[in-house]
Amino acid sequence: MGNVPPLESTASNLAVIGTGYVGLVSGACLAEAGHHVVCVDQVQAKIDMLRAGAIPIYEPGLDEVVRRNVEAGRLRFTTDLAEAVADAQIVMIAVGTPTRKLDGNADLQYVFAASRDIARALTHPAVIVTKSTVPAGTGREIRRIIERENPSLDFDIASNPEFLREGNAISDFMKPDRIVVGTESARARDVMEALYKPFTAQGFELISTDIVSAELIKYAANTFLATKVSFINEMADICEKVGGNIADISRGMGSDKRIGRAFLQPGPGYGGSCFPKDTLAMVHIGEKALSPATIVEAVIAVNRARPHRMVAKVVAAAGGDVRGKTVALLGLTFKPETDDVRDSVAVLVAEQLAAEGAIVRAYDPQGMGHARELLGEAVQYAPSMDAALERADLCVIATEWREFSERPLADYKRALAVPMVVDFRNVFSPAEAAAAGLGYISIGRASVPAPELLPA
Repeated sequence: MGNVPPLESTASNLAVIGTGYVGLVSGACLAEAGHHVVCVDQVQAKIDMLRAGAIPIYEPGLDEVVRRNVEAGRLRFTTDLAEAVADAQIVMIAVGTPTRKLDGNADLQYVFAASRDIARALTHPAVIVTKSTVPAGTGREIRRIIERENPSLDFDIASNPEFLREGNAISDFMKPDRIVVGTESARARDVMEALYKPFTAQGFELISTDIVSAELIKYAANTFLATKVSFINEMADICEKVGGNIADISRGMGSDKRIGRAFLQPGPGYGGSCFPKDTLAMVHIGEKALSPATIVEAVIAVNRARPHRMVAKVVAAAGGDVRGKTVALLGLTFKPETDDVRDSVAVLVAEQLAAEGAIVRAYDPQGMGHARELLGEAVQYAPSMDAALERADLCVIATEWREFSERPLADYKRALAVPMVVDFRNVFSPAEAAAAGLGYISIGRASVPAPELLPA
């Protein structure tokens, strides 16, 4: 967390609409910077939970930031929108923008509903800011909605996209790579620059753009990172065919400063709440503009095939047939340090293995509840890592939780009925596995033959 200096001028008053991942983290961190924040949500149970000091999502450090700022009087929660915006200079829209099944575009119904509600509740000048990830042109539509609902309202529109990584969100907000503010209004720009002065005073960069450019920056960043993921996964597949080592290739590529090391780790494919949604939305933006995003289309195609490749690895490790065999699946979330299982490859693999007759015994430190909502009783849910491994016919490491990577391979060997590990995350090395007497299959590297065949 950053050491944010005291505000030199009067703190801003904010209303944050939505207490999901983006809204709650943003509201709490802006309160941490010294502003006065009211978070509003329509779900009474969620507001009651937050008022009681409970956090509805898992994000390391968030509970402490919320507690500290509630106690300091800078952060509070309500279901009353009119109360939330009563003194607000800035109204921040941070509601969900899920993928619309019909065409893959971002579903903006919640953004537009919030815009209508804000227009009806506001009675004084304010800057209305989109924090949610929205397609190009959304700011213009929000302006039209508000002007229609409240023609006499004096307001400005700005775009301020978030760049938060689940599991690292507090650090990402308090020590940002960049802060993007898009607006055509000098008044709004001044307000937003004052909002972020505690950060820019520390040297963090604020990039000032027009609204459409700000809206596109978030999509461009996420689709480019997704491209790196799909590219290195394709390279890993080639390595497996021709005998290369993807770890060496990633290191060699990443050493080039023009490329960088980030997002060059091979694995089961990207998932979560951002990359799948934002890549699809980027394709839709290109189609609508008659300028197809063909590279992004290829990225999506590579990623969609990834779960099937992972299942094929498991089936091969099981001797060509998983029927009746117990698979210890370690990890259900799309990445460690989150409870998010949205578009998690681990969940898709679990579902497919179960459909092929495997007995899937799954364990995740944080994601069991959400995974059960998706998988139901198709899999077994182990209470611990040890319980998942006990006498299983093989183990699949699907998420790189430290609990899994820090466990000695000798423990895997003792617990498993057959010493075979399929490592989607390259947590261990083939040499370590061979030394421990384990069969080992990873991504883009040489396999270690199992010391014994799986039972038929």
